[in-house]
Amino acid sequence: MKHELAVWLFSERVGTLALIDGRLNFWYTSNWLASSNAVPLSCSLPLQTEHFDDHKTRPFFAGLLPEGKLRRLIAQQFHVSGQNDFALLDLMGGECAGAVSFLNSSQGLSNVVINDNVQWLSDEEIIAILDELPSHPLLAGNDGLRLSLAGAQDKLPVIVLDAKIGLPLYGTPSSHILKPAIQAVEDSVINEGFCLALAEAIKLKPARSKIHMVKDRKFLLVERYDRLYDNNGHRQRLHQEDFCQALSVVPEMKYQNEGGPTLARCFDLLRRITRPSAPQLMRLFDYVIFNTLIGNHDAHAKNFSLLYLDKVAVLSPLYDALSTAIYPTLTPKMAMKIGSKYKFSEVEAKHWEQFAESAGLSKAQTKKRIVEMAKLLPIAAYKLQLDPRAGFTGNAVVQRIIVLINQRCKLTIQRLTSVDAS
Repeated sequence: MKHELAVWLFSERVGTLALIDGRLNFWYTSNWLASSNAVPLSCSLPLQTEHFDDHKTRPFFAGLLPEGKLRRLIAQQFHVSGQNDFALLDLMGGECAGAVSFLNSSQGLSNVVINDNVQWLSDEEIIAILDELPSHPLLAGNDGLRLSLAGAQDKLPVIVLDAKIGLPLYGTPSSHILKPAIQAVEDSVINEGFCLALAEAIKLKPARSKIHMVKDRKFLLVERYDRLYDNNGHRQRLHQEDFCQALSVVPEMKYQNEGGPTLARCFDLLRRITRPSAPQLMRLFDYVIFNTLIGNHDAHAKNFSLLYLDKVAVLSPLYDALSTAIYPTLTPKMAMKIGSKYKFSEVEAKHWEQFAESAGLSKAQTKKRIVEMAKLLPIAAYKLQLDPRAGFTGNAVVQRIIVLINQRCKLTIQRLTSVDAS
């Protein structure tokens, strides 16, 4: 038994995703391979005439789908198996991360919608959606919505225009990701909003975000970095893939302790794929330091991405920055080791040196940059907290983040500048 989906990149059909006897296969079309515009869907799926088997195909395509509980709930909504990547992409794959979309193989280009088709929402409808999302992820199954985002957290692709928020219908590109409060994680919206604003304050150029409130409900609106506007003001997709997809790692193995990518593999990927690679490597290094010092223990390989601009790969802006270390119920282990250590409290100067060596970075420059950021970060965090325009003054979670940053930065400076560390 064989089922097929047409795989589109921008407005071009580039290949076919097939389910053959329960196994995924993918192949590029001959027209795409012959095109002067041809680019691979992924670093892990190079341009070739031969078919890719399930082992090669699944990491990229499964990486477009939600994970964990969200995936199970969506599968129940559609009455399909939670393990059926093909069926879920068929049902949800109209608006994914990057520029990939899926159509039934009998559908043609006329079915790829490029004009805005938006269901604008009232405040009451936004509140209703926020209430609905935990049990109805991505509003799967609602008429006109075929939306998919990777990850295990509730979120929703939306269109934001002036003061209006709407749902993108029938393949219309979204402009933002709406991230509601995470259940059982105190003030997660303020936490992530502050961390992203702090990254902006120290010039890390993260994804732009804004805390939004409807009535008494807070949520984060994160501007999609994989979208841009053409000269006519039309929203266009940019292609991207996360590091797990690029490294051919299935999403359920995203954590290093489950066999997922190490920081060394992430740096090696950037070194191989980007040109010139040095600025991209330094940006990734800054992300690693920042995540470590703010206590973002969930910075796994799906939280780093490649963005493709005119066939050139660059590191995407920083995203999903949340200080998880302030919550005593969440794990003290980092998603990826620094040297040989998962726990920040155990990271000494020698472990940063191990990291530098494995990532192909200069040990001296590594130490210098870590100390620079450890001195800069507490000052920037304090200024941001006091800025009345930023809206973080007096928030208890922000205060806990600042205390944690101060402690981590002080300890890091001590360990890297002591006589023993030199």
